[in-house]
Amino acid sequence: MAAVFLVTLFEYSPLFYISVVSLCFLVTAAMVLGWFGVDVPVILRSSDESESVLPTPEKHMVQVTNPFGLEVGHGPASVSGGVYLRPCCLEPCVLTCFWGCEIRALQGVLHAHQHSKRISTPQHIQEALQLRYLHCESFTISCEEGEELHTQIPADRGVIDLGPMPRECYPLVAVLTLTEQDARETHNIVVSVSVLHVPDDRYSLSARVLFQYLLTSQGNMYELKPLFMSADSGGASSISEQSSTQSEPREASRPEQSPVLEEEQEQQLEDELWSVGGGRDCVVCQNAAVNRVLLPCRHACVCDGCVSRFQHCPICRAFILESFSLCQQGAL
Repeated sequence: MAAVFLVTLFEYSPLFYISVVSLCFLVTAAMVLGWFGVDVPVILRSSDESESVLPTPEKHMVQVTNPFGLEVGHGPASVSGGVYLRPCCLEPCVLTCFWGCEIRALQGVLHAHQHSKRISTPQHIQEALQLRYLHCESFTISCEEGEELHTQIPADRGVIDLGPMPRECYPLVAVLTLTEQDARETHNIVVSVSVLHVPDDRYSLSARVLFQYLLTSQGNMYELKPLFMSADSGGASSISEQSSTQSEPREASRPEQSPVLEEEQEQQLEDELWSVGGGRDCVVCQNAAVNRVLLPCRHACVCDGCVSRFQHCPICRAFILESFSLCQQGAL
C-alpha cells in the first residue's frame, strides 16, 4: 500500500521527484567533503566515519623570557577612587599609568613602534602619546613580588566617569619598561602595555585586564592571550600564549563595539564551556596528562596521543587549525 502511494505521488507530483533528487545530492556531497577533511555538519556525516582524517598541524614555538607581569589588585577599584595594581618583574622597571588614554593615541604608539620609532622608555611613551590622556603617574618597581601599588586620578580633577558609551579612551593603560640599559640589551622584550577596564558611575563592570601587548627591541609586537584550562590544574590557567602580530593591533580596541562588554560575554562563555573539564588528565582518554593546546580556541585539554584524533575541540567544538606543546610555557 505504501509503495503504491509513493508511486502515485511520484506520478502526479514533480516537486516530490525534485526534492528526493536534491536531498540525495546534498547527502552525497556532504559525505564526499567530509571524507576529504572539509568541515561539514555532524548530522550529515557517515556514522562510521572517524572525526579526524588529517593530523593536526604542529605550531612551531620559540622559547623567550617575559620580564614583565601585571595583575589587578584585591582592593576596591573605580575611576574616582583609583585601582590597586600588582606588578611582578624579573628586573627593576618603571610602571607608568596613563588614565583616560585615547584609543587612537595608543594605536598610534603601537604602530610607530613597529614601523618607525622604537619604544623602550617611559619618555618614549609620553612623547608618542602627545599628552592625549587625562593623568600620568609613575612608580619605580623592584624585583620583589607581592607589593600592590595604588594609582588614581587626582581628586581635584573632578573625574568620576569617562563619558557615555561608546567611548574614545581607555580607563587605564599601564606600561612597564625596564629601568637599566643592560637589562634592555639582555631581554628581547623591553615594554609591556596593559589595557585595563576600571569601573565608574556609568559602567560598573569589575576591574580587569582587557588586552596585553609586548614590544621587543627589534620593533615587533606580541599580544598575550590566555590559555583556557581547568581550575584544578594547579595554577596552570595563568599561562599565556604570545601570538605574534606584525601588523596593526586587533580591531577589538574600537570604542563603538564596546570591548569591555564583549570581553565579559566571552569570558562567561569560556567559563561555562570549560566547567566540564576534569583537571590535569586528558578529557578524552582520562589517563595521560594534558600537554597540548588547541588553536585558535586555546583550550588545553588533550594529550599528545589524542590530539591527532579530532578535527574539533572536545570542549567548545571549534575547528582545530593548529596545536602546540604545553611544556613550552612562555613560548612564542
